[in-house]
Amino acid sequence: MSDPFPNVHSPMLATLIDAPFDDDDWLFETKWDGFRALCTISASGSVRLVSRNGKDFLERFPELRELHASFHGTSLLLDGEIVALDRYGRSDFQRLQNAERENIALSYAVFDVLYAHGTDLREHRLSERKRHLRDLFIEGGAALLSDFVVGKGKALFARAKRRHLEGIIGKRIASSYQERRSRDWVKIKTTCEQEFVIGGWTEPEGSRIGFGSLLLGAYEGTKLRYVGEVGSGFSDRVLHDLHRALRERERNSTPFVDTPERGNDIHWASPHFIAEIRFSEWTRERRLRHPVFLGLRDDKPARDVVFEIPTQRGA
Repeated sequence: MSDPFPNVHSPMLATLIDAPFDDDDWLFETKWDGFRALCTISASGSVRLVSRNGKDFLERFPELRELHASFHGTSLLLDGEIVALDRYGRSDFQRLQNAERENIALSYAVFDVLYAHGTDLREHRLSERKRHLRDLFIEGGAALLSDFVVGKGKALFARAKRRHLEGIIGKRIASSYQERRSRDWVKIKTTCEQEFVIGGWTEPEGSRIGFGSLLLGAYEGTKLRYVGEVGSGFSDRVLHDLHRALRERERNSTPFVDTPERGNDIHWASPHFIAEIRFSEWTRERRLRHPVFLGLRDDKPARDVVFEIPTQRGA
């Protein structure tokens, strides 16, 4: 008989807001910079690690098959993030991108438990789920337990900024686990970093290989809107490999509803690939300023890449 895990269609997602806050009804934890993954561990110890778009991460990261050793032996459904830590204990997305080629150690940063001891915990308070998770966790394995503080979001944000972390997540202590983007979970970033859909590329200039820049967009409802282009942050290998992959998805028409005004050096691509981008700010026209390419993501569908411009907490 198989373990009766609940069917989770989507992980709970946080809403981007513009500033940290203090509130004793909330807890705050590090925002991990990696691949979001739901982990199931059966009573027999077998492990599944699945991305938001249903991909099996264990095919890519087989060393995480030993995650069962980090938890007491019972059927579990966990929520967390696959991360590669630098020597200061910070998660680094570019380091994660290189993990397969450079034999970099990986961890699973776990921050929620949705099922344990035969009980579906999704309707339980977050504080109760955190208590269950702490009791289940065993130190020293491939997993690490995401730590948190209660009430003191401003201090944790300041610490994240000093340590050059991506940001923090705030979670309402009384919240249930909701399979959607919710304002019961909020994220506050120390830098502007977000994923965007690649909708085309430009011809390279001079001695550059592959492409000159990538044309980027984000969905607003069902419409892919143009946000700008990125031309820096690429290795020669990425320029070569990504150009070849884009050529296989080349199309004759633009995927954007607001086509950028450029010359005839543009090639359009079906909106399939997702790029992680760091940038300095949004312009008034909703364009990226000073974007830099960090890597490709394949852990979510392109349709899930939406505009995330920070709003006020109560808006």
